[in-house]
Amino acid sequence: MTSSTAASVSSTQYLARPEGRIAYDLQGAGPLLVLVPGMGELRSSYRFLTPALVGAGYTVVTTDLRGHGDSDTTFSGYGDIETASDIQALIAQLGRPAVIVGNSLAAGAAVIVAAEHPAQVDGLVLVGPFVRNPPTNVFTRGLFRVMMAPLWIAPMWKSYMPTLYAGRKPDDFVEYRTAVIASLTRKPYGKAFSLTTQQTTHDPAEAKLSAVTAPTLVIMGDKDPDFKDPATEARFVADALHGSVVMVAEAGHYPQAQQPDITAAAILGFVKTLARA
Repeated sequence: MTSSTAASVSSTQYLARPEGRIAYDLQGAGPLLVLVPGMGELRSSYRFLTPALVGAGYTVVTTDLRGHGDSDTTFSGYGDIETASDIQALIAQLGRPAVIVGNSLAAGAAVIVAAEHPAQVDGLVLVGPFVRNPPTNVFTRGLFRVMMAPLWIAPMWKSYMPTLYAGRKPDDFVEYRTAVIASLTRKPYGKAFSLTTQQTTHDPAEAKLSAVTAPTLVIMGDKDPDFKDPATEARFVADALHGSVVMVAEAGHYPQAQQPDITAAAILGFVKTLARA
């Protein structure tokens, strides 16, 4: 499986940015949904979700983060602000407003786009969202930085990935993990991912929460190991954005891949309530 794998084949396209290119796939016809994965993931994280959304009558764009998958590794900056700038530029290139589906780091980036460019955002779907920094101590942060050093980031991530998929794993999890690790073993991509882990902070997203007016749906796996209490974090995010919550049973940080039918139904139910969707 490659990073462009999906149930229906589409050719990879590229968004030109000042320091490199961002890879994306475009499928379907109808209102625009832009699906953005979290750090360490590929755009094929949405491989099960995309066919359901396309089949329901939507244009679906799946994009790699900068320094991930088929995007370039020539960027000097990574994180919420940089990802937000890429999402905003992609929506501008596509020429119409979108619903942004952002997982993990990309959820924080989506919040920034919605706050700064409200006319471009019809709605937000935040999946396993990081919109604020979790409480950590200096030792934990230092240990994570050591674990994510470029020299051994690929084997470390290979070992860590299964914990993020707590609950039901996708049927093709072993194959997908192989694709992710193969991508990271390319030397510049391991370095880019390492820089992403080092440079990312969600403070800019948290600072923008009160400025968001877009309708919002929060989707959270009930076993998401990135949060001490996933339900409480989901409710915090939804309350801050005047949105709603769908908790997904037997899912960790990636309900779009672990429980795609439930996730697709939640997204479709949400977007059908939006004026332009």
